[in-house]
Amino acid sequence: MSTDPHMDRRSHWKPSAAARTHLLVAAVMWSVVGLALAGVGLSWTLASDLPWRGLALAGALVAGLLKARFVLDRSARKAVARIIERGDGRCLGGFQSPGSWALVLLMVVGGRALRHWVLPQGAAGLLYVAIGVGLLVASRVQWRGFLDAGG
Repeated sequence: MSTDPHMDRRSHWKPSAAARTHLLVAAVMWSVVGLALAGVGLSWTLASDLPWRGLALAGALVAGLLKARFVLDRSARKAVARIIERGDGRCLGGFQSPGSWALVLLMVVGGRALRHWVLPQGAAGLLYVAIGVGLLVASRVQWRGFLDAGG
């Protein structure tokens, strides 16, 4: 028991959870964000007047698969290992490192800027499809971590 009364109050209100719950939250987040990005990107691209939309979408799909395989899988493995290493009872928001949260914020702001000021919506849609597919495919690493953690 801590002798610092402030620490006891913070611990009382801290949304802590088991490592397995952190793994579940990470897997759900990557899956939902990936699915949402891919869906929005698909609708934007299909509604656009981009030439060769089908071929462009196939390219975005391949790019997403490659991004999952060569970039995001590694990040997902590191996240799973970090969550397991930290153990139970940690703050639920800590399922991602502070650097990862900063990267998420940067990607959200960058995505909005890209869509509004740089690329037409149809072209931005291709990028959203690639990123969404990558996240969705790489989420399998976190789902595996969740399943392997018991249950």
